[in-house]
Amino acid sequence: MRRRSVIGVNIATLLLIPVLCGCSRGISALWSSPTQQPKAVVAAPAQYLGFDRNDYPGDAAMAVLHRTFSFTGYWITPPPEETTNTWLGKRKHLIRQGWGFLVLANGRLDKEILAAKKSGTTPESLARKDAALAVSNAKREDFPPHTILFLDQEEGGRLLPEQAAYLLAWTEAVAASNYLPGVYASGQPVPDGPGHTLTTIDDIRQQVRSKGLHQISMFDAQDACPPAPGCKLQAPPLSNSGELDLSAGSPLVAWQFAQSPRRPEITQSCAATYAATNGNQDNCTAPGFPDLFLDLDSATTEDPSHGR
Repeated sequence: MRRRSVIGVNIATLLLIPVLCGCSRGISALWSSPTQQPKAVVAAPAQYLGFDRNDYPGDAAMAVLHRTFSFTGYWITPPPEETTNTWLGKRKHLIRQGWGFLVLANGRLDKEILAAKKSGTTPESLARKDAALAVSNAKREDFPPHTILFLDQEEGGRLLPEQAAYLLAWTEAVAASNYLPGVYASGQPVPDGPGHTLTTIDDIRQQVRSKGLHQISMFDAQDACPPAPGCKLQAPPLSNSGELDLSAGSPLVAWQFAQSPRRPEITQSCAATYAATNGNQDNCTAPGFPDLFLDLDSATTEDPSHGR
């Protein structure tokens, strides 16, 4: 997927106050000596490494790639700028190999939505048609109910009115099916008025909250270094992305932290990590596949879409 165009967390400090007991001489054996309770240790969530790309790498390659990656993007519509989809029919084979999934459906560019609108098709009608196709293809691929389908929102920044109408109509249509809606969108801050920045994910969350719409799971596209570590074959914590779930109903479930080809203007500080995988600082690859270019993803589960 190609991107065309920090929320702070307040952490409360818990003070554990020991209770001191004064005991009479006759019953002192019933009481233990006052001690300070140990602080609870909260384990950090596990992180799983995944990848996505437009073209299916092949059955043999996927078997080898699973040694490095836990989950894969899986297109249920033709990917961006494509008219065919080479992923269809591969789900059962990938399950046998042990893969988890990020289930992806291509969205519409603004120019496509406007062109449809000029021909008499509203953004909402176009979205419902596209959502019906995504749901139908997910069923055909035998993805179980409650699998999260992620709409690929390629253009970043604040959504234009027709873009918002399309995206939210698509997610609501999927929410009305047996599947759950998700969105792949930019988590990179962009200027939004004097002294202000905004991410596309922020914009979507605000609109979902203000309109009382169904929960949308978020797949964050943020490959700027920092916070992204570049092309490292180790999953970074989602908390490092800068996009946390601070609004009810919009949880962050995956982070695309590296893209192929890399964008030099925002990845200069981590260019060496791209070179480490292929030697030319342009693309991410996996061990043994110098010509297989990948986008890298992180999640707290090995099956972010719950598509097994």
